[in-house]
Amino acid sequence: MPKNLVIVESPAKAKTLEKFLGEDFLVKACGGHVRDLPDKRLGVNIEHGFKPTYVLIKGKVKIIKTLEDAAKKAKLVFLAPDPDREGEAIAWHLAHILGGGEKVKRIEFNEITKRAVEDGVKHPRKIDLKRVNAQQARRILDRLVGYKLSPLLWKKVRKGLSAGRVQSVAVRLICERERAIEAFKPVEYWTITASLTKTDEAGSFPAKLILKHNKKISIHNETEANNILAQLEPAEFKVSSVTKKEKKRNPAPPFITSTLQQEASRKLGFSAKKTMMIAQRLYEGVELPEEGYVGLITYMRTDSFRIAKQAQSEARSYIEEQYGSKYIPHEPRFYRKKKQAQDAHEAIRPTSVWKTPERIKGSLTPDQFKLYSLIWNRFVATQMASAILDMTSVDISAGDYTFRATGSMIKFDGFITLYVESVDEKQAKAKVKVEHEEGRILPELFEGDLLKKLAITPEQHFTEPPPRFTEASLVKELEQRGIGRPSTYAPILSTVQERGYVEREGKAFMPTELGKTINDLLVKHFPTVMDFKFTAHMEDDLDDIVAGKMGWVETLEEFYDPFKKNLDQAEVKMEKIKKEIKTEKKCPKCGKHLVIRSGRFGDFLACSSYPRCKYTESLRKEEEKKYAGEVCDKCGKPMVLKHSRYGDFLACSGYPKCKFTKSILKKIGVKCPRCGGDIVERRSKRRRIFYSCSNYPKCKFSLWDKPVDEKCPKCGELLVIKKLKGKMVKNCSNKKCDFLEEI
Repeated sequence: MPKNLVIVESPAKAKTLEKFLGEDFLVKACGGHVRDLPDKRLGVNIEHGFKPTYVLIKGKVKIIKTLEDAAKKAKLVFLAPDPDREGEAIAWHLAHILGGGEKVKRIEFNEITKRAVEDGVKHPRKIDLKRVNAQQARRILDRLVGYKLSPLLWKKVRKGLSAGRVQSVAVRLICERERAIEAFKPVEYWTITASLTKTDEAGSFPAKLILKHNKKISIHNETEANNILAQLEPAEFKVSSVTKKEKKRNPAPPFITSTLQQEASRKLGFSAKKTMMIAQRLYEGVELPEEGYVGLITYMRTDSFRIAKQAQSEARSYIEEQYGSKYIPHEPRFYRKKKQAQDAHEAIRPTSVWKTPERIKGSLTPDQFKLYSLIWNRFVATQMASAILDMTSVDISAGDYTFRATGSMIKFDGFITLYVESVDEKQAKAKVKVEHEEGRILPELFEGDLLKKLAITPEQHFTEPPPRFTEASLVKELEQRGIGRPSTYAPILSTVQERGYVEREGKAFMPTELGKTINDLLVKHFPTVMDFKFTAHMEDDLDDIVAGKMGWVETLEEFYDPFKKNLDQAEVKMEKIKKEIKTEKKCPKCGKHLVIRSGRFGDFLACSSYPRCKYTESLRKEEEKKYAGEVCDKCGKPMVLKHSRYGDFLACSGYPKCKFTKSILKKIGVKCPRCGGDIVERRSKRRRIFYSCSNYPKCKFSLWDKPVDEKCPKCGELLVIKKLKGKMVKNCSNKKCDFLEEI
């Protein structure tokens, strides 16, 4: 008897579905997209309604043959790629290859559980062409920008460069933030804090100067601060008002794609790409001892806060059992959907709240456990009661001035017993004050109480520039501006780094000189493509295609007409950045002048009679002298200094016969505590700076934070410099040691 064929994207998902569907079903994996636009040509007929030409992706021929053979024998064919636009497009391409017809059905499920999968098979549907057309429109938009802009950059700057519709806008954000930092001029300001007590026996508490003559006070320099101190010297400190109130703190909403990426970056140090890879595996299924392959979370590409009633009910039951009825709100919590949300899928949550992280820890890798714990804790916390804080604010008069002391106490911990949302660097600075207040208990004070002054401390500050973007804050910025969608954030962040336009220093993004140059050219000559609002508008248009409000060809025409106009103008007006500067040096081969040219790996000297004479010479003879005497470890020939988009390196002069290369190690003046070698600065594959022993791989000592030549006074390990809550600190490199000292 013929079986039903189910086609999914990944083998892991196939294993999970096989367990749920039984012997009447055969489950095969297609490995993602099977057809795409051709690699080496545009593949879009612009004059005939942007008609795309699709070809089989290289390496998929064998998979397609297997699927075709299985489909011929099958009773029904169920196409079950992921439930988003990309998944819909994959299903459409598969249907086209397999012949379509009534035999081929589309099924989808938001979670890979037995109930959801069986329900999906019972309710097949036709392929949603609106979703397919939205995906087609996005793919063609990106192809038009890439294949039209890149050759222009090759002509005007250098070969090998590329541009992207959304990625270029992300680079613009990073460049503009960097220029804002460079242009920033710090402004001096002062604060004055009084240390006060009610009686000699009572403890002291701080109060900050906030008003003069009941108006907000600003202290600009030391002279002003000293004048105020002189006026406060004889002043009597007296309580003028006491305000007590109860404050509720509500839990953050459940995770959507962007907030999961942000929180995983801040709390776990995961990149957006890593977060999505791990989440995909948790969604597709992990093998549990008694249950086999089971999907642990709902679909991870979503912008909706919606939660199924069954999941809410399950969470409330768990909370009551584990924490008691006072931790359950009277009604289940619902979260308002965001303005631009497609709301196609539920929020990211565990498929069963009873599969607690600790219960299934043995079946997960360490990274899977960390991410699953984050998702599980966040979801359960969303259905818990609010935390209640007792807030106290005391205003204290001192002559013409008013000081304020604040304190708070947690009256009921509610959801924060399980989970507290982290914040980005900008929010962290504002939160420092709140964290100091929480848990600070003020003495019992009443209006008219006289207070004893113990000390008055002036403190100098300077305003700080806006922080550089991190992965978390860049995703947040993109989302707030409506640029990109859940499936695009991780690829955007990866692409801008891989192209060499952006690099990371610690967690922060910095534009490279190449990134700044390309950004300036694109902003000047393609203002529409690089406009934040226009890019967000295009995303809205893609959503309108799905909703049936707009045609996909109409969307492409709206974009392409102004783009083509800009392209034609840029061909003529865009300045040539390629350098070709005549020098006094003569070519040793033909006697012609040498000129400075710009190549893929930087500037170099070349003969002006090229291509007749192909003599070239490095511009960096002085730098190369530093490495005189370095010989190849393989063949013994001299090593020479080379340059790539990833930086300088040493290569064998016998290339291409010998392809040995060696990185240039930048010493930082600190010795390895394990073997006594030099600690050197290196870069990871993702261009992140780290520090390790020069004797690697014999010695594998390494640190992410920059070490200093000082030992921890507590345990004797190396100290490192890092930024914590907006302040530079010295911290022990030993994770078990709590030594911390502000610089």
